[in-house]
Amino acid sequence: QVQLVESGGGLVQAGGSLRLSCAASGRTFSSYDMGWFRQALGKERKFVSAITWSGGSTYYADSVKGRFTISRDNAKNTVYLQMNSLKPEDTAVYYCAAGPYPQFEYWGQGTLVTVSE
Repeated sequence: QVQLVESGGGLVQAGGSLRLSCAASGRTFSSYDMGWFRQALGKERKFVSAITWSGGSTYYADSVKGRFTISRDNAKNTVYLQMNSLKPEDTAVYYCAAGPYPQFEYWGQGTLVTVSE
């Protein structure tokens, strides 16, 4: 089993940047694909990005391509989401997930990102 803890959320102005981190417990982190999802208030949770266990492949939602970058450090059991050129519509709770892409099995508690005009 994997436990996930997100951090790095906060309030940022439009056009700014944030980097989210997701720290995983367990010795099998490097065997899991990792993903980021987000859920805006009153809306369904949506896929944002994913990275395979080796880091060899990455996937992005069209809405964040060219602005967000996912990466991982298996030595630190951590996956990151670098978010640049943030827009108000990026405001959401961001969740980290682990498991075989695209059917993630484990989820974090989420971290809130708020982008102001």
